[in-house]
Amino acid sequence: MKDKRMTLKEAVSRFVKPGDNVGIGGFVNIRQPIAICHEMIRQGFKDLTLSFQSAGMAPELLAGAMMARPDHCSIKRIELAYWGHEAFGLAQAWRYLAERGMIEFEDWSNYNMSARFKAGAMGLPFIPTRGPLAGDIKNTSRTKIIDCPFTNRPIALLPASNPNVALIHVQAADMYGNCIIRGTDATCAEISMAAAHTIVTCEQLVSHELLVSNPKDVMIPFPAVDAVIHVPFGSYPGACRRHYYFNGDAIREYLGCIAPMVKGGSADGLKAWFDENIFGVETFEDYIEKFSTKKLIADQLAEAYHCERLA
Repeated sequence: MKDKRMTLKEAVSRFVKPGDNVGIGGFVNIRQPIAICHEMIRQGFKDLTLSFQSAGMAPELLAGAMMARPDHCSIKRIELAYWGHEAFGLAQAWRYLAERGMIEFEDWSNYNMSARFKAGAMGLPFIPTRGPLAGDIKNTSRTKIIDCPFTNRPIALLPASNPNVALIHVQAADMYGNCIIRGTDATCAEISMAAAHTIVTCEQLVSHELLVSNPKDVMIPFPAVDAVIHVPFGSYPGACRRHYYFNGDAIREYLGCIAPMVKGGSADGLKAWFDENIFGVETFEDYIEKFSTKKLIADQLAEAYHCERLA
């Protein structure tokens, strides 16, 4: 156990390297590691593979950076189950990159990707499952079908997923890297333990004594984490359970900047968005300050109301 607190700039510079396989935590637009992605874009990245179960704004930002600044950011491959947005449809950047053959894709189901991360977390090279036996996934992925040596029935073998670095946002963490996740856990523990390195941003950085006072709440244990950064609103404009709801206007604004390129138009609007919101600021906190206090409080109250209704 050691103090793993550092800045986003330090963490990204130390742990994200050209050609890395980057595992993305969260689910669709809940607990997406947005702050980490902002810093990755500022520093630039090359030839990444992105691996995730279901994600939204995090890969959309990384792919959008590739569309706007291909000299500065590039992705070569994506292994995924779903890439899109709650209430906003499939990812615009996915459509753009796929239709132009600019990137490799390997399509899995949500369960398949979770199983692959589970295999990686357990140190296994593959995991058996019946999931891909029906449908087309077995024909478009690295799934291997064998006869089970115990039952003689067909069984599918899925390759483990072992990212070089995992990007995870959580509700609370201590300085050693123990993490608490509220709401959907979204395979984040498995991604963290499957990865060689894990960068964690948290809404609250709390004392070790408080965080482990109920050990069952610890979703990600400290040995799986390499960097801890306290970043309130670190998933914004996505949602973070118990902290804030989606900012739909901000998500629509960003997707609207990609839409002209999808239709064969100019990249000027997308470039302008990145210049203003990522390259034009020093830190993620500077980006958050662009939103009015009234709007941030409204999204916090919307999430509080949502949680109250579920209670």
